[in-house]
Amino acid sequence: MKMKRNLTLLVSCVLIAGLVAFMPRKVSYQEPWPVPDAYKNKVNPLKGNAESINTGKTLYNQHCKSCHGAKGKGDGPKASQLDTECGDFSKAAFQGQTDGSIFYKIYQGRKDMPSYKTKIPDANDIWAVVNFVRTLK
Repeated sequence: MKMKRNLTLLVSCVLIAGLVAFMPRKVSYQEPWPVPDAYKNKVNPLKGNAESINTGKTLYNQHCKSCHGAKGKGDGPKASQLDTECGDFSKAAFQGQTDGSIFYKIYQGRKDMPSYKTKIPDANDIWAVVNFVRTLK
């Protein structure tokens, strides 16, 4: 009887371990996100002045903060519900991107990151968000 119970316990543990091994996990790295040259080389038409940054901050708080967090660390309240990490805007790898690359990613989106081409239809508003995230160093 004891041997049967031990065998049942062992089989149960092996099955649970197998299920856990194949459960989907949050991607803990950033997959490459290619940006077409036409966007990568776009120049931000807005100066990074206080007006633009304030506009960008307002839009960021409305559309981005829930996932990316108040300081762009990827720790917003919805971040844990996503399949991929939001990334950290303060890191050199993010800040090293061109403004056009950041614009493209906001505009186009991918996977958990929605496209904002219809949610923020004015391109200058997206450029303002780019100017704001540049302050999150």
